[in-house]
Amino acid sequence: MPQNTDYQAANSETQAVAYKERLNSWAIARLLPDAQREIVARFRSRSDADGYMQHLMQMKPNASFMVVFDCKREEVAI
Repeated sequence: MPQNTDYQAANSETQAVAYKERLNSWAIARLLPDAQREIVARFRSRSDADGYMQHLMQMKPNASFMVVFDCKREEVAI
C-alpha cells in the first residue's frame, strides 16, 4: 500500500492528529475592517463551504464572507 512519505511523525497519535488537521482545508472567513479575516467554519469540501456560506449570507446579509482554502490552522470563531 502506498504511504505518505512527505510527512514523518514520531508516533501514530501525532500522525493521526496531523491527518485530521489536513482534512478541513476549506474555510469560510468573515471579512473584517483593515483587511483582517476571522475563520467562522471549516469544511472538507468546497461545495459544503459554498452551501454554508449561502446560509450565512441569508442569516447575516450585512456581513461579508468568503470561501478560502486555508492550509494554516487558526482558531474557529464559532
